[in-house]
Amino acid sequence: MDLKNLPVTQRVNALVKALDGAKRTNEALARCTDGEAMLDVLLDASSKLGLGLTRWELENTPPIRDWIWWKNKEAPLTIGDSKPRYQQDGGQGKPSPTGSGEGEPPRRRFLGLF
Repeated sequence: MDLKNLPVTQRVNALVKALDGAKRTNEALARCTDGEAMLDVLLDASSKLGLGLTRWELENTPPIRDWIWWKNKEAPLTIGDSKPRYQQDGGQGKPSPTGSGEGEPPRRRFLGLF
């Protein structure tokens, strides 16, 4: 079975499972200074496993996407008018065309107290 024919999420999951217990690769990932260096290590691991993942696929597919955000010290979730990072990619969360009229300030969302 050719692993390159699997959907991206299954290939990423295969990579994550292969990383579990891979001491040298995990040490290399821990030594990375930023997300770009992590991507280089993960691309190398992907090519050795024959998964054929691209940089873009790794950068935009969870859980690796979240690892990169964490390494870059970027929050995967922001509070307030900003939307969660996972919604920034696909255009979800865009304001609807019908809504507040022009000239009105943007509405603030209140998340409440827990």
